[in-house]
Amino acid sequence: MLSFECDYNCGAHPKVLEKLIETNLVPQSGYGFDDYSQSAKEKIRLACGCPDADIFFLVGGTQSNAVVIDTLLNSYEGVVCADTGHISTHEAGAIEACGHKVLTLPNHRGKICPEELLTLFKSFYADENYEHMVSPGMVYISHPTEYGTLYTKQELAEISSVCREYHIPLYLDGARLAYGLMSNQTNVTLSDVAEFCDVFYIGGTKCGTLCGEAVVFTKNNMPKRFLTIVKNHGALLAKGRLTGVQFDTLFTDGLYFQIGRHAVNLAEMLKSGLISKGYQLFIDSPTNQQFVVLENNMMEKLKKDVSFSYWEKYDANHTVVRFATSWATTKNDVEKLLEIL
Repeated sequence: MLSFECDYNCGAHPKVLEKLIETNLVPQSGYGFDDYSQSAKEKIRLACGCPDADIFFLVGGTQSNAVVIDTLLNSYEGVVCADTGHISTHEAGAIEACGHKVLTLPNHRGKICPEELLTLFKSFYADENYEHMVSPGMVYISHPTEYGTLYTKQELAEISSVCREYHIPLYLDGARLAYGLMSNQTNVTLSDVAEFCDVFYIGGTKCGTLCGEAVVFTKNNMPKRFLTIVKNHGALLAKGRLTGVQFDTLFTDGLYFQIGRHAVNLAEMLKSGLISKGYQLFIDSPTNQQFVVLENNMMEKLKKDVSFSYWEKYDANHTVVRFATSWATTKNDVEKLLEIL
């Protein structure tokens, strides 16, 4: 059975596992005060070009989103995102469970539009009843988006400018950031992300670790007693070394970026093969997620040999499915998939 279901369907990159074994019997302090976490933070600051960044390691994307959003919002505020945004669709109401409404904007290939964001803010404050309404308190975007698409540097700059005009933070979900940064069709660097965003996270779970995300506060804006708040949310890992060792490895000798490049190259190979065989792409994704329109009967037949993700219905007879590549995908895997198709 070939697996293209997601980019976290295998354990961890061999170099990450090797480092975990190598350091296994070295006693360390808990809760992120270990030597490996401190080393990883310094390497991430260097990679971001943000020497004053405050960094905190959490175990998963949903925990990162819920904790960051809840800590940065007042009780009467909500978070703005695309209607296809992960926090709006696939996080089981985790943000709402924290007491904050998700305020959606129409998506454009998975992205929000700076002009529509500005209109939302203007309309809100033009309403004389706005004090009776949920205030837009921050903006959430993901890069890549749920459809594997990417913001340009100009788009990030414009969204950031709108946020700063209204004095609200811009938060970027980087669950698959490695694949966005290493796309052949991007002009956005990690330093750009740090410059335009008030907070973002570098995804590890989907990019080579067993688990873990690195939350990066870029403007000396980490909430007071953030560790206490994380623990209050039930998201504090006692063995903080687990995430520290993994991120220290990812940011040694460019491994994080190598993982991103590997997956993107194989996704491009898959895309070219799909196009040459006459398959219809649902959207032109420049990252490791490829979305294809399949006839329903063919999709059911394909399930016998390949695991993939259902995405959405296209019409009565067709379905959009997703194939995802990762650090563990091989060229042989892609060739076999194309042969089956």
